[in-house]
Amino acid sequence: MAPPLRCATTTAHHSLLGSPTCLARPRRRCPVRAAVAVQAEAQAKVSLIRIGTRGSPLALAQAHETRDKLKAAHSELAEEGAVEIVIIKTTGDMILDKPLADIGGKGLFTKEIDDALLQGRIDIAVHSMKDVPTYLPEGTILPCNLPREDVRDAFICLTANSLAELPAGSVVGSASLRRQSQILYKYPSLKVVNFRGNVQTRLRKLKEGDVHATLLALAGLKRLNMAETATSVLSVEEMLPAVAQGAIGIACRSNDDTMMNYLSSLNHEDTRLAVACEREFLSVLDGNCRTPIAAYACCDKDGNCSFRGLLASPDGSIVYETSRTGPYDFDVMVEMGKDAGHELKAKAGPGFFDSLQ
Repeated sequence: MAPPLRCATTTAHHSLLGSPTCLARPRRRCPVRAAVAVQAEAQAKVSLIRIGTRGSPLALAQAHETRDKLKAAHSELAEEGAVEIVIIKTTGDMILDKPLADIGGKGLFTKEIDDALLQGRIDIAVHSMKDVPTYLPEGTILPCNLPREDVRDAFICLTANSLAELPAGSVVGSASLRRQSQILYKYPSLKVVNFRGNVQTRLRKLKEGDVHATLLALAGLKRLNMAETATSVLSVEEMLPAVAQGAIGIACRSNDDTMMNYLSSLNHEDTRLAVACEREFLSVLDGNCRTPIAAYACCDKDGNCSFRGLLASPDGSIVYETSRTGPYDFDVMVEMGKDAGHELKAKAGPGFFDSLQ
């Protein structure tokens, strides 16, 4: 006599519960296999794209903006868990008690994120373009700039409405030599002190009386929905922005065609051209954290590129400025930035840069 048939459900129960008998009940999916299937499905959804970012509230806001744009542009990324945000701590985040110039080196807010990208721990890296060195690590590419936010600086103070209203001897907090040099050039009676930390930290220090006033990028305040904290907004004529201020850049591995295609779909070409012009200017001057440099390229009312560049000494005693106008075209604008950089480099002379080391 042939042995009785054993159902799959019985086999599962026998191995899990030790039951010696095949129970007469409807066939159903093994709960263990079902759980494995659900887990496998979840894993398939996770990490279609892993976004690497710093952990500050502003950096996370920029990563979330990137994630939301990817989901809106690509239906497969709209699935729950398809896009993951990975927080990475950088050197600039870990050392907060020294001026950036004293920490040394370039890429203080990008190196660890770039390393994670090259090691395959993330798929794309979201950066504030003003933090990105003029060279990119070998094996990476930056095919995408999101639409640029407002490039202006915000003045924040509890007792005055502008820099001009601050009494002599007032202390302005800023970690930016670009801001320091332009403040001292126009208002030599003021004092500028190192003032580091994320937006929330600096606003707290201001309220606690550590300084009388501070300047913050308006773009960051807007992305944090905190624009109302600005006492006033400085025009670009009063305070020329940092190179690529207000622009977000997204990098990927240069051999990752899938990520390049995703990012290319988000690229804002007008922003990419303006940033390329400003970064070429910076590259010629070989700017670092000890060199106050500012630049701004934009599309004017006639559709042309209007460019302004500035090179200064940290104490504001020396300021070199230049400007250019030309067609809003990539090659022309890159050449424009390069030419402006060479002009100011020649005006300053080698002794100027030696004095900043």
